[in-house]
Amino acid sequence: MYRQLADYYDEIYHFKNYRKEAEKIETLIEQDKKSPGDHLLDVACGTGNHIAYLKQHYKVEGLDFSPEMLRIARKKHPDVVFHRGDMTSFKLKNRFDIITCLFSAIGHVRTKTLMRKAVRNIASHLEPGGLMILEPWITPANFHKGIVGFNSVDKPNLKIARINISKVRGPISAFEYHYLIGTPSKVQHIVDRESMGLWTHEEYLDAFRDAGLEAVFDGEGLMGRGLYLGVKP
Repeated sequence: MYRQLADYYDEIYHFKNYRKEAEKIETLIEQDKKSPGDHLLDVACGTGNHIAYLKQHYKVEGLDFSPEMLRIARKKHPDVVFHRGDMTSFKLKNRFDIITCLFSAIGHVRTKTLMRKAVRNIASHLEPGGLMILEPWITPANFHKGIVGFNSVDKPNLKIARINISKVRGPISAFEYHYLIGTPSKVQHIVDRESMGLWTHEEYLDAFRDAGLEAVFDGEGLMGRGLYLGVKP
């Protein structure tokens, strides 16, 4: 996806209120974090839209697998350290008081085995008393196949239309996004295929417990998908 669409990512997801989401995260950190520090790692940070607000209150670093997304994030936040890495296997020297993994990025690992591996790996980078905040993908019971999705951008020099249908293939939700993108120089059609793992509430909680975290669930979350909060003893 990001090789072709990274430059349009912020426009495509213009509907997200990153400021409001960051404020909710800050409230949860104040309530649940037990460690004394303020070092925060945003895993799957994308173009750094949450970081824009979180860095006002914490010493923030970012991590993402996509070099295209990191290129944009570094340009927007030259004062922030960014790392390239896979959430299932990254190894950093630092340990953090807060680690976030938001906008259902965990779903991109696809399998339950890799989801559990990612949670364990992220938890291993927490300080004692540190807090992990993970925004899950939709659970199997709440995912509806056959839904036609539509999103658009309408600006003077940029028009984007995105249409997709949601499908289910076993424990995987599958999407084929069709983008029609118009700029003053050209109109292009891009097809982006994505797959995201479907896991139950208990499977998420079990992954947190297996990683040695004391886990709770915030049912409201940032955009209706909830948040899993795990404190490292």
